[in-house]
Amino acid sequence: MKFTQEHEEIRRTMKKFIDAEINPHVDAWEAAEQFPAHEVFKKLGDMGMLGLTKPEAYGGAALDYSYSMVFAETLGQIRCGGVPMAIGVQTDMATPALARFGSDELRREFLAPAIAGEHVACIGVSEPGAGSDVASIKTSARKDGSDYVINGSKMWITNSLQADWMCLLANTSEGAAHKNKTLIVLPMKTKGISSSKIHKIGMMSSDTGLIHFDDVRVPQRHRIGEEGMGFTYQMQQFQEERLWAAARSAPGLMRTLEDTIDYIRERKMFGQTVLDFQYVHYRLAELKTEIEALRALTYRACEMYVAGEDVTELASMAKLKAGRLSREVSDSCLQYWGGMGYTWDNPVSRAYRDGRLGSIGGGSDETMLGIICKYMHILPKK
Repeated sequence: MKFTQEHEEIRRTMKKFIDAEINPHVDAWEAAEQFPAHEVFKKLGDMGMLGLTKPEAYGGAALDYSYSMVFAETLGQIRCGGVPMAIGVQTDMATPALARFGSDELRREFLAPAIAGEHVACIGVSEPGAGSDVASIKTSARKDGSDYVINGSKMWITNSLQADWMCLLANTSEGAAHKNKTLIVLPMKTKGISSSKIHKIGMMSSDTGLIHFDDVRVPQRHRIGEEGMGFTYQMQQFQEERLWAAARSAPGLMRTLEDTIDYIRERKMFGQTVLDFQYVHYRLAELKTEIEALRALTYRACEMYVAGEDVTELASMAKLKAGRLSREVSDSCLQYWGGMGYTWDNPVSRAYRDGRLGSIGGGSDETMLGIICKYMHILPKK
C-alpha cells in the first residue's frame, strides 16, 4: 500500500497519545479489570480519531478505510489487547451499520456522540447459545404500538458494563433465520436491562458483560435501516471488524517478537545466549516472515475494500491467519523466556492470554474456514 502524509500523521499522533496516555496506565487497568472508557474515548474523540471513516455531517472525517486500518495498526502499540479491542468495538464493530443505514435522527442522537467520544458503544450479537452462529440468536424484539419489546440475553459483550448504547441484533419476526433479524440502537440505561461481569483469562482491561433483557421497551424509530435486514447489515459490519482485527494484530505480534529477542539476547544457557542457538534464531526468522505475510494479506484486502470490492473471503483469511498466528507467536516466544514467561505480569504471558481470543471472537477459526470454503466452491451441495 502507498501511505500518504495524512496516514503517517495518524501514526505519529496516535503513537504519541499511546505513549503518554495509555501505556503508562495499562498495568493498573489490567489489575482493575477495566479501563476508564469514557475518559479515554473522549480524548480520542477530541483528536478526531473515532470517526475517521464516518460521515462529516456527524463529526467524522469521511476518509476511506485505509485510514482506519492505519489507526488499528497503531493501536497494536498498546501493551495489552483489551484496550485496543474496546476502541475497535467503538469504531469498527458497533457503529458501521448505524453510519451507513441509520436515519438522520438516529445518527445525530447516537453516532455523533460516539464519534465525539461522549458515548461508549457496544455490539450485541453473541448469546449464551449463539456466538459465531449468528443465525441462531434467540433474543426477540416484538412490536407493541410504536415500540419494540425486547427479551433475551447477550453474552461476551465488550464495553457493555460502561456502554451508553448497544447496537443490538434481535429477531423481529418468525421468518427465515437470515431474513427475520433487525439491528436496533438500544440505550443501556433503559428499564429492564440488567448486567453482570464476566471474568476472563485475558483481555483483562476490557470489561465484558452478560446482559439480560426483560420486557425492555425501545422506540421503533431506533431501528437501523430496514426491518429484517439485520443479518445482512451485521455480515457487512463483520468485514470491517475482521480487517480491523488483522491490522491490529501484526504490530503487537512484532512487538512480542522484539521483546523476546531483547530478553534472550541476555539470557544464557550452556555457555551462550539463548539467541545464539541456531534453531532459536531460525524460528524467530520464520515467525517474522509469517507476520509480514499477514500484514501483506491485510493490505491487499484493504486496498480491494477501498476500491469497493467484496473482501469477505480475504477478510476471513486475514482474520483466520491473525488468530492462529497470535497463538503461534506468543506460544513460541513464551518458550524462549523459560520460567519467566510463565509469570503473570510478563509481557509475553499477557500476549499469550490476550491473543488466544483471536481464534474465537469475531467469528471462530472454524467459521472463517467455512466462509473461505464457500468462496472456493468446495463445500458439498445440500
